[in-house]
Amino acid sequence: MKPILFIDRDGTLIEEPADFQIDRYEKLRFVRGVIPAMLKLRDAGYEFVIVTNQDGLGSEAYPQASFDGPNDLMLQVFESQGIVFREVLVDRSWPQDNAPTRKPGIGLMLPYLQDRTIDWARSAMVGDRITDIQFAENLRIRGFQLRTEQFGGEWDWAGIAHELADAPRRAVVQRNTKETKIRVELDLDRVAEPRTATGLPFFDHMLEQIGKHGGFALDIRAEGDLHIDEHHTIEDTGLALGQALREALGDKRGIGRYGFTLPMDETLASAALDFSGRPYFVFNGEFRRERVGDMPTELVPHFFRSLCDAAGLNLHLTVQGDNDHHKVEGCFKAFARALGQAIRRQGTALPSTKGAL
Repeated sequence: MKPILFIDRDGTLIEEPADFQIDRYEKLRFVRGVIPAMLKLRDAGYEFVIVTNQDGLGSEAYPQASFDGPNDLMLQVFESQGIVFREVLVDRSWPQDNAPTRKPGIGLMLPYLQDRTIDWARSAMVGDRITDIQFAENLRIRGFQLRTEQFGGEWDWAGIAHELADAPRRAVVQRNTKETKIRVELDLDRVAEPRTATGLPFFDHMLEQIGKHGGFALDIRAEGDLHIDEHHTIEDTGLALGQALREALGDKRGIGRYGFTLPMDETLASAALDFSGRPYFVFNGEFRRERVGDMPTELVPHFFRSLCDAAGLNLHLTVQGDNDHHKVEGCFKAFARALGQAIRRQGTALPSTKGAL
């Protein structure tokens, strides 16, 4: 079965001019990012169908020839880049006609609704107006409103391609107690600069290592009872991050599952991990200093133990060296690299003979 991406034309594939008619060649300009996004979607198995309202097309006010020239050129440019449309569906009515074929009506969709080869669960609609989203709702498919100055919207083409082609593994965890308020947001299939704010600058720096070296988008915000000490903030952040990893991985199909060793100057840190679903943590190492920055060194293994408990993760973390700053950072970097390997998709099979993780 094939998913279809239904796409509005003006304002979505090509920029819409002030008079709302692309009736001359010099008005033809492509929306930013549309071609690379559609190539990604094509490679993910999507077919493309244009669905467009063209007010009074064929009338004296909007002759057919004025539409055909720029439209044919648009299609030729897309085709030259490897993007072919299955069909171009055009409604020519005026808004006051209330024609069932005019978006958000789905009168033009009747042949598609009878096509059993379409994967409707993955199909979607992209447009720049609210009528495009209403059209998607009428088809019972997902709608993406492209962000424009005139009509609003929240999406750009790169984000749409990521959402549909990558099937991103995301999670948002909000953990509130009398001691802390923690929010963790992550996307395991998107690379982005990590953002952390816990009130503990050195701990923030260590959490950034997890997102940066793990190769995924990570945002952690924490408010804790630091006037008492750092324990609750660090512990609860580990629990929330572990829960987010567990939720984002889902059934864990296709993951690499397993470890990493990392040198950092005189320090050697090793993280062997397994997303087995059975939490277990072993730490081999010791610190001479009571604190590194504003982070108590005794809370380093405690953070990882909390994370393992919530994530269902088996982690053996070993570190040796002379510089405690390097040793703490080595632990976080080695864990992050191991995590990046373990969560990376390598297919669709479940990496377990048990049939569950």
